[in-house]
Amino acid sequence: MFTMNKKLKELLDKGKKIRVAIIGAGKMGKGLINQMSRIEGMVPALVVNRRIEKAIDALLSSGIPKEEIIETNSLKEANYYLEKGKFVVSEYIELATKASIIDAVVDATGVPEVGATVALDAIDNKKHIIMLNIEADAVVGPILYKKATDAGVVYTGTAGDEPGATMELYNFAKGLGFDILVIGKGKNNPLNVDATPDTVYDDAIKKGLKPRMLTGFVDGTNTMIELTSLANATGFIPDIRGCHGVECDINNLTKILSLKEEGGVLSRYGVVDFVKGIAPGVFAIITTKLEEVHRQMEYLNMGSGPNYVLYRPYHLTSLETPVTIFEACYYKEATIAPTEGQVADTIAVAKRDLKAGERLDSIGGYTVYGVIERHELVMKEKLVPIGLIDENTVAKRDIKKGEIISYDMVELDKSKTIYKLRKLQDETIG
Repeated sequence: MFTMNKKLKELLDKGKKIRVAIIGAGKMGKGLINQMSRIEGMVPALVVNRRIEKAIDALLSSGIPKEEIIETNSLKEANYYLEKGKFVVSEYIELATKASIIDAVVDATGVPEVGATVALDAIDNKKHIIMLNIEADAVVGPILYKKATDAGVVYTGTAGDEPGATMELYNFAKGLGFDILVIGKGKNNPLNVDATPDTVYDDAIKKGLKPRMLTGFVDGTNTMIELTSLANATGFIPDIRGCHGVECDINNLTKILSLKEEGGVLSRYGVVDFVKGIAPGVFAIITTKLEEVHRQMEYLNMGSGPNYVLYRPYHLTSLETPVTIFEACYYKEATIAPTEGQVADTIAVAKRDLKAGERLDSIGGYTVYGVIERHELVMKEKLVPIGLIDENTVAKRDIKKGEIISYDMVELDKSKTIYKLRKLQDETIG
């Protein structure tokens, strides 16, 4: 990251740029496009969105003249105009993954099935894939990471997203030789597992969010998914199903998130968790076995120990994604990736009573929310990752509110890419 401006200038001096395709021009995608427009040497060259006017608006809002924007659904035309230095908008995702001049693809849709398909196509076409779609990563990240590694491209989560921001603290502490005990994030919204698009509608409109997106935040699913991706990148696990989710300020964090015998709530270290009261920050609780280092930490006003907290009080979501794009394209390095395999899962829980034959919906909807659990228990109990559930999922029997959903309770759409990838992942990686 510290060399980004210098290295991009060197590329420009050689007449080169990093050309990026962004899929999804919603809040995250639009923010990324605007931020990227301020960075010399990196170009939001191609933008894909179901409603093409949103793709056009995202580019216009970043200062790109309308005459520089070409609308097409033809790969041949897209390649032609991209070579001419124009900006291309399209409704067709395949343009992003197949356009010859594109170096990296960013999936900013937040839809698990779209994310799985986009990532797979990008990898097959030898393009780096940056997942702002953490919903897909939490379900099939390990198999996509393996495929990307085999193909010689980078599969990565993004800087600015909470897992990526936490991973920075984790790598910093680990690189310096500290022992890392707990990692996690603050929760931005009050936790209400009963939240639906109807109950959050007014607040969502005020914040410029889709009601489904805000519902996924409020009912805790998004937090669980973020912690799942963090677990899969570090090998850390949830201490209990759904995590503790304590209420705490930053000053007391090392006391509460310590072992029970030390006066805290944890039964073990090496865990992920979330905290109500420190949002929008992320944290890592660390310690050391060396007395001199303890003395140094106290001298540096890090507390009296034996545990200390590293805290980053912000994360800039998609505005930081250019850092990940640069590191993937230039250094072939990931910001965060599921290198440890499927260590944890976010599993589906019934949000209300469901009747046999009833269709479910998806993340941020009316029928299910997610909680994190250790992958070994998920496999043992045959529990369903929430990212596999969508509008084509049908309840095979009555399901009570609060019941964890297992594979024998629902009929999933087995034709979906994400289902096939997860099945392959379970069979080959475990």
